[in-house]
Amino acid sequence: MGLLSIIMILFLIFASVAVTFIEDLLGAIIVFMVYSLVMAMLWQQLNAPDLAITEAAVGAGISTLLFILTLKRIKGDSK
Repeated sequence: MGLLSIIMILFLIFASVAVTFIEDLLGAIIVFMVYSLVMAMLWQQLNAPDLAITEAAVGAGISTLLFILTLKRIKGDSK
């Protein structure tokens, strides 16, 4: 396992803990999206391109979009 893989794994651990402590919901969504993108890169390094594409599309793409739309709708309803 290369140095870059170890750095990415440490970042994933840090990001997963950081998401639980971030009080700003948009900030937590952004950290989650970055987590998913790094996880997709890690899957690619592990020679699993099917998982990498799925993680990038679902984890960083669709889930992030749904979280942001939900956050927008929640903040719009509270005004």
